[in-house]
Amino acid sequence: MRKIMRFSNLFFPAMIFSIILTGAGLVSYFVMGGFNLGVDFRAGLIQEVQFAPTAFSLTWSGRGNAVISFDRNGLYIVNSGVGVESRTVAFPFNEYGTVGVLSQSLMSRVEGLNVRLNIAEGTSSQWLVRSAQGNPYLGGNPYMVHYLDPQSPEIKIETVRDAVSSLGQTVAVQSLGQPQDRHFMIRLDDKRAEEGEDNSAAGISAAEKITDILEGHFGSGEVVVLRSDYVGSRFSKDLTDQAGILMGFTLLLILAYASIRFKPQYAVGAVIGIIHDSLVIVAFVVWSRMEFNTSTIAAILTILGYSINNTIVIFDRIRENRRIYPDEVFITVMNRSLTETLSRTIITTLTTMLAIVSLFIFTTGSMKDFALALLVGMLSGVYTSIFIAPAFVNFWEKQKVKREKQKLTAPAGQLKGAVSKA
Repeated sequence: MRKIMRFSNLFFPAMIFSIILTGAGLVSYFVMGGFNLGVDFRAGLIQEVQFAPTAFSLTWSGRGNAVISFDRNGLYIVNSGVGVESRTVAFPFNEYGTVGVLSQSLMSRVEGLNVRLNIAEGTSSQWLVRSAQGNPYLGGNPYMVHYLDPQSPEIKIETVRDAVSSLGQTVAVQSLGQPQDRHFMIRLDDKRAEEGEDNSAAGISAAEKITDILEGHFGSGEVVVLRSDYVGSRFSKDLTDQAGILMGFTLLLILAYASIRFKPQYAVGAVIGIIHDSLVIVAFVVWSRMEFNTSTIAAILTILGYSINNTIVIFDRIRENRRIYPDEVFITVMNRSLTETLSRTIITTLTTMLAIVSLFIFTTGSMKDFALALLVGMLSGVYTSIFIAPAFVNFWEKQKVKREKQKLTAPAGQLKGAVSKA
């Protein structure tokens, strides 16, 4: 017979610990100025840049219009317009392996296209980088095509921060991808937008200013703008409101589901448990100053789903054991159920955490933060499903038994009072 572990002896210490932990997290939230909001929740400019020299430049002097496009397989020139037969000329990188061969083919196959080469002809065409200019129309102004040598020296994030420091304290720099990618995201807050004044024109001006500053520091033609987005105050506020509504709707659905499947005390205990998990992850995000973005919201919802799943399994075992052992007191049934499900909880948690640990080790940026939040949340979810949610149900059952005893003893007390008066 398996020995029953007395988890109930730790219910009160766990309650004290949770109150201190969540209370400290809430206090820290207000003391530290709330979350370190990510780009999705703050009005301003988001610009992704990559430091890559210019490989060659293109100008157009032919008939009609010429548009350039890129993908990972090759470069394409689309020639169309009035009096011109529309055609697309493809230059696959596997056929045009060097920049020299590619540039000669561009001029020979597309009449009116001029190429000015800035690097050695033997440079691999596989190193070409697509910019955020999308599929622009070529014309008299040179269109720059950049490249990135895999052996190029890394650029430290501190160097980029120093370069844009003149923009003030509202600018933030984040490294993306691997160090050799030389890929960064620059966020510039718009205080006027946060006060309710959307100014997209100012966002465009700020994007050009960031590019000019970076080119002044790293050299002209060395900066590729991969993405440039202006997030208005209305969008960021709507996204924040939707995140709050989503969390509240999740709690209501879980409450409804648990109420249908179990008794009300189990439903309330489950909701208290996931609220506890939410507060724990909020405390962790605040203390670690992790960027709060859409990935964090996804992590929190994933944690809530994992926690409620484990809690439902435990509650289901409690309900089953109450039928099997109808004469046992509730606290014994609860300890028995927690003991029987402990191995399942440990095995499930460890196997899931192996995948998350791998995600944490082998990724960077927001995915690394996502994995870290999941690790903390899963530990909190196991703790909650064992000590917090069952503790509330146990408290409810104790109060229920106490009320029933009071009802049974009330007539005897009244009878004793009547006899003494006589």
